[in-house]
Amino acid sequence: MKKSSIAFLFVVLLLSSCGNRQKEQLSVDIPDLEADHLVISEEAMDEVIENIASPIEVASLLSELDIPFSISYLSEPEKMSAYSTDYEMAYNLGALSSDLGYLNMYNKTGTAINYLGTINKLTDALKVGQFFDFPKMKRLATGNNTLDSLLFMSMNSFNNMDDHLRRTDRSDLSTLMVAGVWLEGLYLATQVYDRSAVAEVREVIGQQKHILADLLIIMNKYKSDDFFRELLADYMQIKDRFDDVTITYEIGEPKTVEVDGMLMVIQDESSTIEMSDETLSEIIAIAEEIRNKHLNI
Repeated sequence: MKKSSIAFLFVVLLLSSCGNRQKEQLSVDIPDLEADHLVISEEAMDEVIENIASPIEVASLLSELDIPFSISYLSEPEKMSAYSTDYEMAYNLGALSSDLGYLNMYNKTGTAINYLGTINKLTDALKVGQFFDFPKMKRLATGNNTLDSLLFMSMNSFNNMDDHLRRTDRSDLSTLMVAGVWLEGLYLATQVYDRSAVAEVREVIGQQKHILADLLIIMNKYKSDDFFRELLADYMQIKDRFDDVTITYEIGEPKTVEVDGMLMVIQDESSTIEMSDETLSEIIAIAEEIRNKHLNI
């Protein structure tokens, strides 16, 4: 999950001109969200949303690590279509997309049908149902050897819905979808780590500090709305726990490699996550509390 801020990219470019390997400790300082001058352009917001929105990233890692599947980590789809406002439905759609990615990665296509049905209802209510081919996805879920096709359709549907919302001046709904995806992914990772203590999962949890920083700035754009204001306050509680997480990047010399017949310069880098057991326990607890509050669990 490599999500980098513009500030970090600047540091990489600066250090790449130096011959010696060195460490650069990067802290994520959330700007004052109450400041009137804090503005993010539509172009910048689109780029950040595209970087954050990935319903299958955490699930893919868990599958690759052969961590056992558990339905207990997931939301309850039968409760998710009972919400009445577009904001509530968009947020739930994001969370369900994350859950669907987890089910798909573990080839639990039979269980996925319940989630597909609820997602279908939500997409129709939000007028993005044209990007979600429920009959075809249901056939794929009930067929054999169709995991790759179902994964592709699921991801493609989410991306198309997200793009459509932003192109039709409904970026607020897109933001809520992404917020739902992100927190459900964080919740999934923290629950898995709480039961398995796998080091790679701990690393992914720590890396969420950067992603959350960008997400909070985007959510802040809509803070005049009561729904966003409450959600933002809850996500700031998660941010408070991440304040004690330190991410240190070790930047090496750039390397020239050939990719598809073209020479490209790539930056050699590695990162170290410093996060105490106490801080991690607090992140696990607050992620569960906020997630369950907004999914009515």
